[in-house]
Amino acid sequence: MPGIRTTLYTVPLAFAVLATAAAPAGAAHHRPGTSLTCRGEGVDPDARVRHRTETLIHAPLRTVWKLQTDVARWPSWQAAVKTAERLDHGPLRKDSAFRWTTPIPPNPATPATELEITSTVEQLRPSSCIRWTGPAIGEGLRIDGVHVWNFTEVEGGVRVSTEETHTGAQVDADVPTATEILRQGLEAWLHDLKTAAEARANDPRN
Repeated sequence: MPGIRTTLYTVPLAFAVLATAAAPAGAAHHRPGTSLTCRGEGVDPDARVRHRTETLIHAPLRTVWKLQTDVARWPSWQAAVKTAERLDHGPLRKDSAFRWTTPIPPNPATPATELEITSTVEQLRPSSCIRWTGPAIGEGLRIDGVHVWNFTEVEGGVRVSTEETHTGAQVDADVPTATEILRQGLEAWLHDLKTAAEARANDPRN
């Protein structure tokens, strides 16, 4: 299905612009195995599109957690996030919701538009894990995602592990392509998080 393939290659499915096809330094690939969980809940076990990866961030846990959970400020350190807004107030917690957008370039299958993602936090343990779900919707495209994050203090910093699954007619029509795009997006997110956290940790003003 050439139209679907073209759309998949240009849409940032993993909630991030796919700036590079190469894995950032520090990212690790994982073969299928036990999924990440938060308070006992994980990704969609039936999803055909899935990826898991992790990186070591040389920064305090409080710095990494603050960056990741201060959703409204995502555009300041994630190049892929055009807008982000909380739909509730206060610290990120169970049942918190947020809406964010990322651009989609024009291609033969769809015009230039934006992918709008509405995420709801289903599980959260402070400074330890987050699990959110929600749809990503663009013109002619819908993806239902489940995203789990784990944060573990280790020698030298924080190991951040993430796993995500996607379901939907468009991604299920070309699982290898959708999985590769998901891989690129997750690793780009980890790269940006690592860069921002380490810069903040090394800033003498902090």
